[in-house]
Amino acid sequence: MQFALFSISIVYFGFTITQSQGWFILLNALNGLSNSFFEPTSQALMGDVTEKENRMRAYSLRYTAINIGASVGPLLGAYLASTSAKLSFAITGSIYLIYAVILFMLMRKISITESEQAIKKSVTFGQAIKIVRTDKALLYLLLGIILVNIGYAQIDSNLPQFLSSTLHNGVYVFSVLLTINAVMVVILQMPVSHLVERYKPMQVMNIGAGFMVLGLLLCSFIHGWITAILAIIMLTLGEILIFPSNSLMIDELAPDHLRGTYFGAGQFRKIGNFLGPVMGGFLLSHYHGQIMFWTISLIVLGSIVFFMMGNRTQVKVSVNS
Repeated sequence: MQFALFSISIVYFGFTITQSQGWFILLNALNGLSNSFFEPTSQALMGDVTEKENRMRAYSLRYTAINIGASVGPLLGAYLASTSAKLSFAITGSIYLIYAVILFMLMRKISITESEQAIKKSVTFGQAIKIVRTDKALLYLLLGIILVNIGYAQIDSNLPQFLSSTLHNGVYVFSVLLTINAVMVVILQMPVSHLVERYKPMQVMNIGAGFMVLGLLLCSFIHGWITAILAIIMLTLGEILIFPSNSLMIDELAPDHLRGTYFGAGQFRKIGNFLGPVMGGFLLSHYHGQIMFWTISLIVLGSIVFFMMGNRTQVKVSVNS
């Protein structure tokens, strides 16, 4: 995991000196590869060092931290880029390097045999495919979260295009909606997660998917500030409920010695991040924006079916075992 952080640090330091398009593409690919190793391993580590009853809070804290970074980072990057683009890359690389060093020092003080075995075991693409094929509950969970991501991807891809063509100040409205989304996640993530701890993760994900469906439907009726704000509130509530619960669900499905492999397989959910903009963009360009949001909302609604199937499969496995 520390090696992945060191690699990301090297990538950003590389951005400060490269002037070749080829090197930029190579470094960007290395950045994506390093992140694909870091994300599942870090989630597996969180599960290893956290008591079972506190893992929902841990994953919620992780998601809150990600959103704080996603809110502050672009603003700082834009400010620094106005002075020197290379300076912004250098600072980012330094932050990753400091993070790697601190994590390396902390890992030397943590003594957990099971997590060390899980972390050291590499997660290959073939292993991830095998896990998905053999664990039906995980397969249904992934299919459901892929459909959710298809809907969620519209926020950053096709929603701004729809707003710019529907409202005369659509760009400004979209920027405000993003701010509302970020503030809501930071403020509400922990209280909402604490509130839903008494429920099963799959039940929470079903409720979250319902909020996301309502948000997408409201997007199709945006004609001013009120409907736009209501839509982003529904979408954000869905986001708050679904994504930390998804991490917890994978954690519950995974045997302790395969936690890293399961979180690695969980990266298949990003298929939805790829399909979402493509599908939405096609519908938006060939049909009206309302048709796009209605269609995407139906797709997200289908995730509830997969979540219910996954929950039923998990219960059967628990009973038989």
